[in-house]
Amino acid sequence: MITVIPNASRYHADAGWLSTYWHFSFSDYYDPANMNWGALRVFNDDVIQGGGGFDLHPHRDMEIITYVLDGQLKHGDHLGNSGVISPGEVQVMSAGKGIMHSEHNALPDKPTHLMQIWILPKEKGVKPRWEQKQFTPEQRDGKLLPVVSGGNIADTLTINQDASIYVSKLSAGQKVVHETAEQRHPYLFVIDGGAVVNGKTLAKGDQARITGESRVEVEARENSELILIDVP
Repeated sequence: MITVIPNASRYHADAGWLSTYWHFSFSDYYDPANMNWGALRVFNDDVIQGGGGFDLHPHRDMEIITYVLDGQLKHGDHLGNSGVISPGEVQVMSAGKGIMHSEHNALPDKPTHLMQIWILPKEKGVKPRWEQKQFTPEQRDGKLLPVVSGGNIADTLTINQDASIYVSKLSAGQKVVHETAEQRHPYLFVIDGGAVVNGKTLAKGDQARITGESRVEVEARENSELILIDVP
């Protein structure tokens, strides 16, 4: 079964320095029927204006993944970790038993566009951890490139959950296939372009929530950028 959530149905908030689309209940947007998709708890599509950002704030018992599409995002935390995430780069932060961090647009005069994803952890109270990794456009060209996993996929960032995240850059007419178990909860978001997913048509900004399918076939209707998340 595939449920398509169109772009226009996403919750939008605009604070001036931040324009964001929340796919699930978050902050002052509350919908008890839209709390999560399996272990996927948060999917936020953020544009942070130059110089804007989130000051130091706490998290615990959450796997937080950040994927930068354009611009640069600066990370800092109370453990001494720091880094700047550039386009195509992915960051993971296992909040575990507790971490304080900040996120700011590293560019004073240009917006930064990013996806932030929260996944419920397999185990609570673990030691906090942070890392980031660069992935090139060529690596995701014409394929589903795994960038995050539970540690079972080589050359990916590791999180504390049996989940995987893939990014893809497809030309019009190209197809990719993701094999999964029927009890899993794949989630596909069209960052740019348009695609057909198991016969369902998606445009830019649309999302597909998938269950009961062991094979997810994606065909690009035009040049497209996609992200696929497979969670229990």
